[in-house]
Amino acid sequence: MTTSMTGFAAHSLHLDHASISIDLRSVNQRYLELHFRLADEFRPLEPQLRELIQQRLARGKVECRVNLALLPAASLDNGLNPAILERLTRWQDDVLERLPGAAPLAVNDILRWPGAVQTAALSQDALNEAALAGLRATLDDLVDSRQREGAKLRQHILDRLAAAEAQVAGLQPLLPTLAAAQRDRLAERLREALGEAGHERLAQEVALAAQKADIDEELARLTSHFAEVRRVLDQPGATGKRLDFLMQELHREANTLGSKSVAVETSRVSLELKVLIEQMREQVQNIE
Repeated sequence: MTTSMTGFAAHSLHLDHASISIDLRSVNQRYLELHFRLADEFRPLEPQLRELIQQRLARGKVECRVNLALLPAASLDNGLNPAILERLTRWQDDVLERLPGAAPLAVNDILRWPGAVQTAALSQDALNEAALAGLRATLDDLVDSRQREGAKLRQHILDRLAAAEAQVAGLQPLLPTLAAAQRDRLAERLREALGEAGHERLAQEVALAAQKADIDEELARLTSHFAEVRRVLDQPGATGKRLDFLMQELHREANTLGSKSVAVETSRVSLELKVLIEQMREQVQNIE
């Protein structure tokens, strides 16, 4: 299945006293590049989060955000922490004994002191388990999002591919007529320049020119590459790099077709192919 590298997914989990929100965003990248923005409580989880993402994604620049918010029930005043108050009192007495002019602690200072106000206890193990489960669910959504976008990219490429195949198919029946017209024009010019005495030389030059202008090989390679693009689009897994290589090969054959052109029809087909191949290439850059 064709998968895009662009996608977004978000997931929230509500525990007894806290809410965990997880965001995953991915954009194009030549390889898998991971960036994490984690709440302090989840920083130790980064290696596990990284491993989970690497198991599901092959390419893309991915940003993972995991935030923690206390619910109102967890922020209720459950009383002051006696141990913290006793410690602050002892420290203040020691400071005032040494520095009698120092200002005593204000109520706001005490309330802002870490741990001074007791709140509902949160188990770190429970938080970690919830965060990992939430990431798995968010990854499922992200993969689905990238696959939906990939299906659109696949159809876009197939439409342009069909148009390119039609250009080649329309040119092939004209080749004998175009080649004959080119030989007649060249023979007439050489006959005017060399006269009848140069009949043998004329035949050699016509044959050489016909060989240089022959585009059967380019058309055959284009047809082969078209078939390979279709085959790769139907493969599972990451196919973007393979498709990008095929776009380069298609563009090279279209260029050669144009450089060998001896007729307006061939030049037109070469130009149309370049436009279609470039449109496909732009979309291939988004494929995983």
